[in-house]
Amino acid sequence: MNPELLEPRLNLSPKKLNELTPASWAERYREVRSFTEELCAPLAVEDFVVQSMPDASPAKWHLAHTSWFFETFVLQKGLAGYRSDPHYAYLFNSYYIAVGPMHCRPRRGLISRPTVEETYFYRKQIDQLMEQFLASATVEQIEQFAPILELGFHHEQQHQELLLMDLKHLFAQNPLHPVYQPSRPKREANHSPLRWVDFPEGIRSVGHSGTEFSFDNERPRHRVFLEPFQIASRLVTNQEFIEFIEDGGYERPELWLSLGWFFLGEQKWIAPLYWEKQNDEWFSFTLSGLRRVEPEEPVCHVSYFEADAFARWAGKRLPTESEWEVAAADAPLAGNFVEERNFHPVPLGKNPVTPLAQFFGDVWEWTSSAYSPYPGYEAPDGALGEYNGKFMCNQYVLRGGSCATAKNHIRHTYRNFFPPDKRWQFGGIRLAENLL
Repeated sequence: MNPELLEPRLNLSPKKLNELTPASWAERYREVRSFTEELCAPLAVEDFVVQSMPDASPAKWHLAHTSWFFETFVLQKGLAGYRSDPHYAYLFNSYYIAVGPMHCRPRRGLISRPTVEETYFYRKQIDQLMEQFLASATVEQIEQFAPILELGFHHEQQHQELLLMDLKHLFAQNPLHPVYQPSRPKREANHSPLRWVDFPEGIRSVGHSGTEFSFDNERPRHRVFLEPFQIASRLVTNQEFIEFIEDGGYERPELWLSLGWFFLGEQKWIAPLYWEKQNDEWFSFTLSGLRRVEPEEPVCHVSYFEADAFARWAGKRLPTESEWEVAAADAPLAGNFVEERNFHPVPLGKNPVTPLAQFFGDVWEWTSSAYSPYPGYEAPDGALGEYNGKFMCNQYVLRGGSCATAKNHIRHTYRNFFPPDKRWQFGGIRLAENLL
């Protein structure tokens, strides 16, 4: 392998480099890796192998791919004499063309071998070798590999969220409505009227700056001019979305973008993903099984097209990602994250501490911005330059994280992205409006 393929231009604080010893890097490595396995603990062996749709991946593949990442980008270069299994390299490469060929994504569910047991053994081997590497690494090696290690941790946290998304979609296909985890105590709902917070026109700076970690697509920090706008004080709730449904929202083409109307007809959308109606009452499949739709919870599992249609129906619009970032700039990085282990959005609590609530956690918030490079953006060199840049086409930006996102993974500048028709991610809605 060409060593130049392994040299990404990533951002990690020099202060951190001086403070983090090999032992602390190893501790962080174990923390991230063990949480992935904790998420897999409730699964039966049969649950690890099935692929419910081309966009999803089996749990076994997530376990192997995240191990392949550390094997490929750390061990093959950092551990003298290390050689990988070319079969595993082929099966568990995702999309890094510069690294080599890969098995096609829609057929990952057909990989019955290696077995689940063999996959865990592979993962254990990689963990042992990573521990060996970190225990023997020099200060110079730690400085060299720190950006790749940090990226690997965040990469695995992304796959933890994908794992929960994919398991939910998988279990939802089963008419027995399997339960991933028992329901947690319900949070007391607070019916908070939707209010509006004004932001004046002006030139603002958005994007990541400084030396703390960020993905390349969050940079460079740059200036934008924003017209005056308002943004909603909270997320759109299930009850508000039910009103949209009952007013014929899925039957009125004037509310929909043309391509959205096509997907609505082709895929027969009548409600958010995982919703079904029984005896005139809406139910939703969750990772705790099928349950009644809670009116005050944020609506979840809607596509960009549904979010946009709802906004039109409400006489509003979706915020741009720059508007969202400016509005969220002073919001604390607090909310219903994966560490809460709800794995589902929760209602807004009583007495929100800020005028703008629910910016982080619960649901990824669709914006009206196409996923494109910031002015001056350059993808990193080598294979890791394929991480974000090559997806900047036919996707829309979502912000804020979800109930399946790790708290120490999210930032105010984090840019998630999905095609506008996708619904299996934890995607929801916050409204905006022009301020005239």
